[in-house]
Amino acid sequence: MPITTAAGPAERLLDAAARLFDREGIRAVGIDRVIAEAGVARASLYTHYGSKDALVTAYLVRADAQDRDRYGRAVRGLAEDPLGRIRAAFDLAAAGARRRGYRGCRYLNAATEFPGRDSPVTAVVEEHRFRQRAAFRAALTQLGHTDPDETAARIQLVYDGGLAGSKAERSTDAIVRAGELAVALATPGI
Repeated sequence: MPITTAAGPAERLLDAAARLFDREGIRAVGIDRVIAEAGVARASLYTHYGSKDALVTAYLVRADAQDRDRYGRAVRGLAEDPLGRIRAAFDLAAAGARRRGYRGCRYLNAATEFPGRDSPVTAVVEEHRFRQRAAFRAALTQLGHTDPDETAARIQLVYDGGLAGSKAERSTDAIVRAGELAVALATPGI
């Protein structure tokens, strides 16, 4: 179903790519489907993005910006609540899982579909994960952890597992459990 909005071709291509890639996977969706869904000419893809890989990169960059914005809004007012900031990441993951039909983590999905270390897609995925781990590390530092780097890595691993479990179970239960485990890992003295 082509999109009929006032958005320009570049935005319509990104919107269509996000819907299709989130629902079916990046490699499973051919560029012709994205173009048809966006209701644009083939030349629009090459004019605005140059290639499918560049469109995929733009899709992930935009998704990352949206995720950072959601997280920023969710933790507004939680400067003195580091556990609340950690919980917020898992709450957002659960909401995203429901919204996206339990498709798992779009960044880990992209990393699976673009395994090369020199891909721009890989760079976006790594930057996203670095920022996420840094947020966990900052909360842990505020809590007084003696090894916030290692605990942040463990929380990120728990986060990844929660999203994978959610995808397999088509439920947010695994993310909820992962969030509880992350808070336990973060809570000093436990």
